[in-house]
Amino acid sequence: MTEDKRQRTEDRRQRLNVCYSSSVLRHRAFTLSESMVVIIIVSLLILMAATNLKGVITKNSFKAKSQGLISALESAVTSAGQSDKKYEVIIDIPQQSYLLREISSSNLADVLDEEIIAQEDFGSNCRISYVLFDDGQYTNEDKAKFRASRAGWQFGGIIVLIDSEGQAWSIVVDRLSNIVRLQQGEAQIVWPRSKDELPF
Repeated sequence: MTEDKRQRTEDRRQRLNVCYSSSVLRHRAFTLSESMVVIIIVSLLILMAATNLKGVITKNSFKAKSQGLISALESAVTSAGQSDKKYEVIIDIPQQSYLLREISSSNLADVLDEEIIAQEDFGSNCRISYVLFDDGQYTNEDKAKFRASRAGWQFGGIIVLIDSEGQAWSIVVDRLSNIVRLQQGEAQIVWPRSKDELPF
């Protein structure tokens, strides 16, 4: 009787072991498939984040380049207003660059190395399209020069930039208020009024 009991107990153990082993195998296979699904989902999220990050970096690069030019223009007019010195921001459209200098010689055509305060290239995410001054002068293939003295800007105008998506942005240099601002699109220039248009 005890031998029979032992045999039945042993049979039960073996059946339980088989059931347990198959359950463990099924559970491990399920865990592997879950892991694969999780890995695929995480990969897709990383890919989406990387795509969005590229767009953010491109926009930030355009903003950084345009803000650098705005800072150079603001620095020129502020420094000139606080001293008897003259400053100039030269925008080189063919080279897609700009420089800020303090004018120290009477020959305005030559830029001396010791005059250069800041110099920067625009790069591929920010491109100068054209410059239009408020006296009517326009250029899209030469150098444009914004000069500032104690009295303010010699001429105001707009500098039209193109971002990496082909959208136009305008840096507006207001001669009357000495304010420099960035706005989306091609800004309309405010032309000075003639004596005949003034009410007094």
